[in-house]
Amino acid sequence: MDFEWVAIAFGDVAWITVAFALGLLSRMAGLPTLVGYLAAGFVLNAFGFTSGEVLEKLSDLGITLLLFTVGLKLNLRTLAKPQVWAVTGLHTAVVVLGFGFAFYGLALAGVPFLSGMDLGTAFLVAFALSFSSTVFVVKSLEERGDMASLHGRIAIGVLIMQDIAAVIFLAFSTGLTPSPWVLSVLLLIPLRPFLHLLLARVGHGELLVLFGFILALGGAEFFESLELKGDLGALVLGVLVASHPKADELAKTMLGFKDVFLLGFFLSIGLSGTPTVETLVIAAALTPLIFLKSALFFVLMTRFKLRARTSLLASLNLTNFSEFGLIVAAVGVANEWISTDWLIIIAIALSLSFMVAAALNTNAHQLYARRRAFWKQLQRDDLITDDQSLDTRGAKVAVIGMGGIGTGAYEKMHELYGDAVIGVDIDPNTVANHRAAGQNVLHGDPSDADFWDRMKATSSLELVMLALPKLQTNLAVLEQLKFANYAGRVAATAKFQDEVEALEAAGADTVFNVYSEAGAGFAGHVEEQGHTVQPAQA
Repeated sequence: MDFEWVAIAFGDVAWITVAFALGLLSRMAGLPTLVGYLAAGFVLNAFGFTSGEVLEKLSDLGITLLLFTVGLKLNLRTLAKPQVWAVTGLHTAVVVLGFGFAFYGLALAGVPFLSGMDLGTAFLVAFALSFSSTVFVVKSLEERGDMASLHGRIAIGVLIMQDIAAVIFLAFSTGLTPSPWVLSVLLLIPLRPFLHLLLARVGHGELLVLFGFILALGGAEFFESLELKGDLGALVLGVLVASHPKADELAKTMLGFKDVFLLGFFLSIGLSGTPTVETLVIAAALTPLIFLKSALFFVLMTRFKLRARTSLLASLNLTNFSEFGLIVAAVGVANEWISTDWLIIIAIALSLSFMVAAALNTNAHQLYARRRAFWKQLQRDDLITDDQSLDTRGAKVAVIGMGGIGTGAYEKMHELYGDAVIGVDIDPNTVANHRAAGQNVLHGDPSDADFWDRMKATSSLELVMLALPKLQTNLAVLEQLKFANYAGRVAATAKFQDEVEALEAAGADTVFNVYSEAGAGFAGHVEEQGHTVQPAQA
């Protein structure tokens, strides 16, 4: 028995317990659990704890799995949109130049701690602060079920472009040159059909999990062997299988593992150094800069023909600093370009920005809905095509969410009411598949305050059926229906009893508990098929 590993594991169990307690308190306060994890790291740091080997490995694996799952959901066509690449390029340039010259000016003015900073150091710190957090944004979008939304896809696209910029910086700043075999990366392209074949054969159980780990870790190892960033390899392998029909199932299967391993990342941020009064003050002073970043994102996105709501929600997602900022700062410290204090400052500012961003994103829909007239004044008239009016053809029934449950509900209601039934889904690929099958399914986000105006059908609809996987999204749709003065009936699905109670309290007329009523539905189906038995004799 290796007792050293026992001691390491015991210490990490203690950290995880503290993280659980503070994560639970964060959830009870209406904030994402990751805020509690960050707080746990700082609390433990204050008591003299340091990061253990197990925790560090969990952190590395969590980020690798995160980028792999991002790749599974990444549409490369999104990156080709000017709303992504042009917005990211302009935003990075303005932030680095603006923040850099501002820091340098304050240094020349003799501001404490900044005095003595040269222009190169000022630009390096500004570059570190220009990124937004992939970890936070993906986690936040997943919790709200917004990964497939337009604003979610735009935000993810911006993050990918920023990650590419970070990889280029790391390649040049570390002095490492890619291996002469770097072009062997292109061999992954002809490997794609074989990976698709394997994914189709692995089934739905533990082999699917193992295949996901092989792709993520294998891609990371392959890229590191070529002197490239390993996490980028996990992302690329995810992209290669993203078009497979089982990619979504694979992403959901890996979700639990990714969340557990990311716990190590959030804890390690808080354990990265000991804050002083001076570093706390500087970090607190830097945190409001996230609002300048967010405002610039909003302006650029609206100028590139995105709706005010799409621009606002995407900008709020990006209202934070990034873990890549810590990586950039660490490189600066290693090369003696900046002092170690800057690494601690950026870590604290990153944590504070997460807390601010969590509060903003929790109330994002309300922030738009309450000042909708104001926000819409800021958008252009010539918007992209997703803002065209939706033709509902006088529908009476709308099924919201065309996943497995929604599709079944749509087909049953279509048998009963024919063309008076429409489906709505946030994922354009799902909509395209249903429309190819001849079903009347519209692309849109029903939690969008403008969606019901665009649909212009609340007066004709008599029944709205919510078959969305996330409770918060169902509640957001119910809220928008109230704003739209919808007077018909609403039916919803839920997975747990507390969700049933929340939906009923929010105004749902009927709530179907998927788990508790599945057995009754199964028995009813068997009886309808004529499989009956004789009652027992008394």
